[in-house]
Amino acid sequence: MTDAIHLCRHCDQPITDPKDAVLITQEAGNSGPGWNVWAHRQHANRTEPHPVAVRALARILLARAFAQHD
Repeated sequence: MTDAIHLCRHCDQPITDPKDAVLITQEAGNSGPGWNVWAHRQHANRTEPHPVAVRALARILLARAFAQHD
């Protein structure tokens, strides 16, 4: 079995050296298992959260904060 090629979340380039790949998070899937998110070792601390997930979470938190309680 061959090693999988991972893409860096920060620079979107392939991580060709398996020793350079750092697992930075796991993102959940809607139906079934999610996926691992990887980065180059030097980019691991530079990654930002996924912007779509941040917007979705912000909408949920705003809806909860301004919800009318009976």
